[in-house]
Amino acid sequence: MTYATERRCLQAAIAVAGLVPVSAGLAGVILGSQMAGTLAIPDSLRALSLDSHVRYLSGLLLGIGLAFWSFIPTIERRTTEARLLTAIVFLGGLARLYGALRMGLPSGAMTFGLVMELVVTPLLCWWQARLAKLNTAPSSGSRSRP
Repeated sequence: MTYATERRCLQAAIAVAGLVPVSAGLAGVILGSQMAGTLAIPDSLRALSLDSHVRYLSGLLLGIGLAFWSFIPTIERRTTEARLLTAIVFLGGLARLYGALRMGLPSGAMTFGLVMELVVTPLLCWWQARLAKLNTAPSSGSRSRP
């Protein structure tokens, strides 16, 4: 695979993977805690606080997805940003894993999120670092840079 082809594949993978935090973040901002189902006592202060927290964290999730998307055009030069965002996502995944170990596995959508956080995002980060290294390597005839 040429450098240019690999770069386009990584850009496409980041674009597709970014749909997860952007769509989940938007859903959480719009629906609040209702995105996880109805609350037993919807008007209680506890429920309102939970809803506020879900919306806040959903806004952060939306921002993370948009940040990943923002560096797609220059993906080969964004190693620092990719590592920082990956560390944030991975830390969130560890928190979710801790909850799963203590409370049991969450719904399928939340388990999908866990896999994205602990497996897919680190793999994409590794791929980005690999591409960045290829970008700085001396040019060879087998690869063409953009």
